[in-house]
Amino acid sequence: MQLSKILKGIENYKSKGDIEIDVSSITDNSKNVKPGSLFVAVRGYDFDGHDFVKEAVENGAIAVIVDMNADLKKVNIPDGVTAIIVQDSRIALAICACNFYGNPSKKFTLIGVTGTKGKTTTVYMIKAILEKAGKKVGMIGTIENFIGDKSLGESNRTTPGSIELQEMFYKMAEEKCDVVVMEVSSQSLKLNRVLGSYYDIGVFTNFSGDHISEKEHTDMDDYFKSKEKLFAMCSKGFVNADDFKTWVLEKDSPKCTFKSYGIDNTCDLLAKDVTITNVSVDYKVKLGTKNERIRVNIPGRFSVYNSLAAISVAQEFGVDIETIKSALLEVKVPGRSELVTTNEDFPIMIDYAHTATSLSNILKAVKTYTKGKVICVFGCGGDRDREKRPLMGEVAGKIADYSIVTTDNPRTEKPEAIIKEIEAGISKTKGKYEVIVDRKEAIKKAITMMNKKDIVVICGKGHEKYQEINKEKIPFDEREIIKEILEETRK
Repeated sequence: MQLSKILKGIENYKSKGDIEIDVSSITDNSKNVKPGSLFVAVRGYDFDGHDFVKEAVENGAIAVIVDMNADLKKVNIPDGVTAIIVQDSRIALAICACNFYGNPSKKFTLIGVTGTKGKTTTVYMIKAILEKAGKKVGMIGTIENFIGDKSLGESNRTTPGSIELQEMFYKMAEEKCDVVVMEVSSQSLKLNRVLGSYYDIGVFTNFSGDHISEKEHTDMDDYFKSKEKLFAMCSKGFVNADDFKTWVLEKDSPKCTFKSYGIDNTCDLLAKDVTITNVSVDYKVKLGTKNERIRVNIPGRFSVYNSLAAISVAQEFGVDIETIKSALLEVKVPGRSELVTTNEDFPIMIDYAHTATSLSNILKAVKTYTKGKVICVFGCGGDRDREKRPLMGEVAGKIADYSIVTTDNPRTEKPEAIIKEIEAGISKTKGKYEVIVDRKEAIKKAITMMNKKDIVVICGKGHEKYQEINKEKIPFDEREIIKEILEETRK
């Protein structure tokens, strides 16, 4: 594709060299540059792409986009390589990616789901309902990406980078997807990864404290304003009427038409007579002219909200009531209130809860239907928001009957240091707990101490099948770990 066409839509750029050259590929990683590539130099949290322009050129880049704030003498783009100077290379990257792949998001209905919690489950539910209704659905999210029932592999992050995202959209358009539903993280909105995509529908699940750190959001205002960006890109939005930020979102997004769902407040789709058990939730909701009974085999009050959001979207597509009910009855989400299948009578749950709010929600939920003790195994990730560590400790100490504090994904931090910060919170409570640094041993201790009336809730990793230690992902599938422990204890 001609470089001039790739640059279409970028405002006030300056160029040196031929912009009518044919570009064979586009990348922001110098190692992926091939002869004929366009290299976009982007500043990241750990690396600055401008430091790798020389390597990109050596690998065959015929054009380079740089940020206007870069030291151009230091970057030193040689003669014969087209140089493009832009106001913001991140924005340029997103626009170029859209253009290079032919703006594929125009070729299907695009649904974006954002919020602190519930994105993954809501996306799975929407996919299940629309597929049951005969639609071909693409899905992009935290756990895995799909075209129909074909997996595109596990995700590296909730929302892909601009180039990977548009390439994925291109494949989905080529394979004739009718709809694409995706999780849209606050980080992807803040860093303009999804800029240029044509969203038809936005879903807002909820808002609470998370992702405040040097490498994420500076404060809660920055976090919320990032999420708001999605609804400036949508014509229709579905929002949680019970969340305190919904009215702000609606006020700040005048071009978007909103409908609401909820349990406690007046809304367009209201759940009544909610019943929660250890294996499911069910409730009544008015669909059309009738009050219908909905059941979802994922326990917890949050499953009501997530399914209401999915029903709201399904109604937009005219999906019939029986299809909605059948799909929600069958849907399963890896690592979200996931009851691990074993031959034991003892319930063991895996959940992705990794913030104080999400940990509180899952522990309170299981507390309502568990006759015995709630035994919680959890830790906190390294190189992330440190403020949540004592808060999570305090939550576990107050709600769980017994807590085992352990390692999550320490990344480049020492597990013992992270655990000490968690202990600062849990020690404020009267909750019983112990520290077992080795996560497998922690899980083993929890399982061996439970009886038939108890439940073990293993929090933090959910769908993940690895532990991230010193920038290395080490295999660690908690389902397999649980299976091994149960086999060992039978001997």
